[in-house]
Parts: sequence; structure tokens; C-alpha cells
Amino acid sequence: MSGNSLETTKSDMYAEKNLDLSLVKLTRSGLLLLTFPFGKSPPIVNILFDIVQSLESHSLCIPRWCHRIFPIQGTCVLDEKGLQMIVPKLVNGFMIDNQNKLGQPVKFAVGYNRRGIEDSGMKNTHSDKNDHISTLLDRTKCFGVVAAIVKDIIPNSVVDLKYPEFAVLIELLPLSGTSDGLVVGGVSILPKELFSTKPRLSVKALVFDTKAKGVKRS
Repeated sequence: MSGNSLETTKSDMYAEKNLDLSLVKLTRSGLLLLTFPFGKSPPIVNILFDIVQSLESHSLCIPRWCHRIFPIQGTCVLDEKGLQMIVPKLVNGFMIDNQNKLGQPVKFAVGYNRRGIEDSGMKNTHSDKNDHISTLLDRTKCFGVVAAIVKDIIPNSVVDLKYPEFAVLIELLPLSGTSDGLVVGGVSILPKELFSTKPRLSVKALVFDTKAKGVKRS
């Protein structure tokens, strides 16, 4: 078999350090959530960047069972207070590393994936005191909250859904066994090389063209 599999990428140096990965139980099929010990997470966005580059250059075979990898950089309770704690930290970190690469004004987009709500019955588990969380589960409300946070950090920034330079992606995590009404989200700030805007804003698929010449499955 020509090419390399995901197991033979240069990102293997992180696996060789015997990092203790844990598998978290979710309430929706088709999703896997792997976590690192607190404070011991490798540069997961860089790892995804290496994988995507290797796939696009055809030096890596496309994976058989993995369609997308969402590199969660932080988690929070999915309400306004939780987002105000995690989003500024991640956006500031992104700007420190990429400030000289961005145009003026800085263009960004916000993505919010709520898959798993219907499966886990989250829509019906909110009490009156958690109405603010239920409201935030609405895409429009979540987009507005996150966009306001980003614009407060980067005054010369604008929302651009066609040609964003970076994206704030939020993934609702359908965790099993959480307290009634507790909704947890994973958050990541990704450069334009790692997401696509059509048909909707999302992490770039690993299986982008299974019929492309020279591309083989692992």
C-alpha cells in the first residue's frame, strides 16, 4: 500500500510520550470524545494542521473511519458567562501567534454545532432558572454573544462569512451523566486552513475527495 496512514504522521512524536488519553461517554452515536489529562494537552491544532496538510499533499492516506477531527482547545458551560471566560483566552492566544498574518480589518466567523440535542433530550431538561442557557442554545443568540466578545478584544474586526481569516467554532458536547440542565460546549479558534465555509462553517473534512487520483484509504 502506497502512502502513509494516520499512525505514521510526524505527529506520532506526541503519542510516543505515552500521553494518557481518556474516552468520554457521549449520548450520540458516531462521535468520539478523547481527552488528555488536565494541563498535559499537546498542541492539538498544530497536529490537525499537520494531518490536513499531509492529506492534501497526498502523502497521507485518507482515514477509513474518521470524517472530521474537532480540536477542542477549551470547554465551558454553554452559557454567556462560560463563553466570556474561555473565548477571550483563546482569541488572545490566536492573535499573539497570528497578528502579523491577518489583514485589516480582521475578518472572522462563528460556527455553532448543536448535534446531539435531540438525541439526548436536552431541549426538554431545562428548568426556569436555566432559561438563559436554553436561550443560548439558539444559534442566533450564541453567534451574537461570541461575536460581541471577539469585537471587544479586536476592535478592528468584522464578521465575514465568506472569507473569514479565523473562526470561533463551538461544539455542543452531548455528555452522558451530566446534571440536569448542564450543557457543556467545546471551543476552538482555527485558522482558515482548517475550516470550510460551504455548505456551512465547519472543521475541514478529512475525507474531502475519495475519488481523487493518487489518494488511497488507509
